Amino acid sequence: MKIYTKTGDKGKTSLIGGRVDKDSLRVEAYGTIDELNSFIGKAMTELDGEKFADLLEDLEAIQNELFDGGGDLANVMKERHYKLSDEPIEVLEKRIDALMEEAPPLEKFILPGGSPAAATLHIARTVTRRAERVTVTLMKAEEDVPGTVQRYLNRLSDYLFVAARIVNSRLGVPDNEYVRSAKVFRTGKKKED
Repeated sequence: MKIYTKTGDKGKTSLIGGRVDKDSLRVEAYGTIDELNSFIGKAMTELDGEKFADLLEDLEAIQNELFDGGGDLANVMKERHYKLSDEPIEVLEKRIDALMEEAPPLEKFILPGGSPAAATLHIARTVTRRAERVTVTLMKAEEDVPGTVQRYLNRLSDYLFVAARIVNSRLGVPDNEYVRSAKVFRTGKKKED
């Protein structure tokens, strides 16, 4: 089997059920998801398997879900059956809540960075936001774009933020607070009068 087909040499690419220009919004959306998936894979190579077994399990599931979401965006068949459901969004919400219990209190904006794995997760978070923006633009331009993908990306960026903080915390690396940040987050403790 040859990896190259030459069918894209004139600037067109195949979708599930059709062909479009390689710079179409649909290709930009699922291509950005592919880029995101690559950064998540890189982060996984930077995580110790014992200390971060739970995050590695999460990230492996996320990689598969991103593949599903990208495939859903690439689907232009008349009768579409999408793979990504709302269930992974609910799982992400539960994982975010659980990780937030472990995370150090957060009051100010933080700068991306810390350990190499946390920095990579922050890159993945920002690519997630870009993928979401492109997906929203696609949803405005075309009909039958699955909104589940946009909702998943929205929740995923939150998960990646918390995961990056957990990585640093477990490694004993403090968050690098933005020096001019006011206190913008509540610590969860109620102020008593």
